[in-house]
Amino acid sequence: MYIARYPALAVLLLMLLAWTPVLAQTVVYQGQTTPLSVVDQNVGDTYSWELYDDGTVNFATVPGSCPTSKADFVGGNTGATVSVEWKQPGTYFFKVNALNITGCTNNLRVGIVKVIPSLPKAVLEMSPEDICVGESAELKVTFSGKDPWSMKLQAKDLVTGIISIEDHSGITAAGNPLRIPVNPNTTTEYTVIEVSNEFGVQTIPSNSVTLTVHPLPEKTPIYLKTP
Repeated sequence: MYIARYPALAVLLLMLLAWTPVLAQTVVYQGQTTPLSVVDQNVGDTYSWELYDDGTVNFATVPGSCPTSKADFVGGNTGATVSVEWKQPGTYFFKVNALNITGCTNNLRVGIVKVIPSLPKAVLEMSPEDICVGESAELKVTFSGKDPWSMKLQAKDLVTGIISIEDHSGITAAGNPLRIPVNPNTTTEYTVIEVSNEFGVQTIPSNSVTLTVHPLPEKTPIYLKTP
């Protein structure tokens, strides 16, 4: 699928038939740090890695040229396994050189990693954090990532333990942050338990916020003392 888009890579693939097998994650999310590993290692070989963001270069002769602002090695670029932090979305290429015991390059391989935008997230704020029964507060939900978003909002009654879930969909950038009026009768905790967009579903819950609801004072008779 990728090879047809990058003729230089196709030529290199045809020329280099005796590669060292390499295992790489093909698709990762922006911000992730993932390993690149040589699977079948030859005794005495050492390995060095390079990164590219241009698929038209001659990988056999051109040094790695990927800016560190886009992708960078974490902890160095040598060894049978290295780690790469993928900082920006895009299509990237890695090359691993295998050096034998004499220090000569006897093998290399090129692979491709596609980085897609990070999963969306939601951050909650409550204002005010305390109300009396019958009053309202505002729950503000701020989304990150590309719109439109959908979310599942959980409300947990901290008095009864009852949990309810509301679905919200079609949230656009124009409506970010989303402001939701809330007026529970008892103290309630709110959490986004799922948020999604076209790139995937974030199932790690958001931060939780609590709205404390104070009961109204009991009515007591008022007596007027007259002389």
